[in-house]
Amino acid sequence: MIRLKLNPLTESATLLRRVGVVLGSVGLTALYSLLILLRALYGRLHRQIVDQYCREWSAALLRLVRASLTVRGHVPDFGDGRRYIIMCTHASHYDIPASFVSLPGSIRMLAKKELFKIPLLGQAMQAAEFPSVDRSNRERAVKDLEHARAMMESGIVLWAAPEGTRSPDGKLLPFKKGCFHLALDTEAVIVPVAIRGIHQVLPARSWQINLGQPVDVRVGQPLETAGKTKAELEEVMAEVRLRLEELLGDGEAE
Repeated sequence: MIRLKLNPLTESATLLRRVGVVLGSVGLTALYSLLILLRALYGRLHRQIVDQYCREWSAALLRLVRASLTVRGHVPDFGDGRRYIIMCTHASHYDIPASFVSLPGSIRMLAKKELFKIPLLGQAMQAAEFPSVDRSNRERAVKDLEHARAMMESGIVLWAAPEGTRSPDGKLLPFKKGCFHLALDTEAVIVPVAIRGIHQVLPARSWQINLGQPVDVRVGQPLETAGKTKAELEEVMAEVRLRLEELLGDGEAE
């Protein structure tokens, strides 16, 4: 078990503090986006520096809300040459920073195309090898997933939220099939990750921020998909859901 203390003191943020967190988060995101774009402009951007920037940005965001992170479970060796896809619960915008801080490897989020339309951030994500998926266009989505597969084969660990949207109460929502198709297509190892308490930091569809919230990142037993066929898609989805539900339960991941 790894415990990362970030000055915990649980309290509901005042309006002034909420404004400070929002402005600080926007400023940090703009700063690191600009750093990535400047390095890309001068041909000095490489995967390792993107990894470093992602973790620095994530740690700074978590410090703004004084989150107290605990990491439980065995984290796989993402550098063993196999393809990996992290399938994570999704109950807050802070799921991604918590994952970047807690897990090793060149992690990149499988992102919605709408994020790439955000000025500065969208261009930085593209330069930093964040794959996108256009869910509104089936033909385009297939091409996007093929591109994501190529990135995985080059050593990138994909982060995906099988629920597709944020859960308002931390409970699992119905799964989408896209990331499971990708896992089977690439014979990837699925690493289930559940983040408990994260929905209370910034509840979905609200501006309420809780400072010093304890957050528990739980890494489950990896699921091999090598040799599995599309006929077993539903079985794989059910197994991942079961493992995430167990991680979200009262017992601690070993």
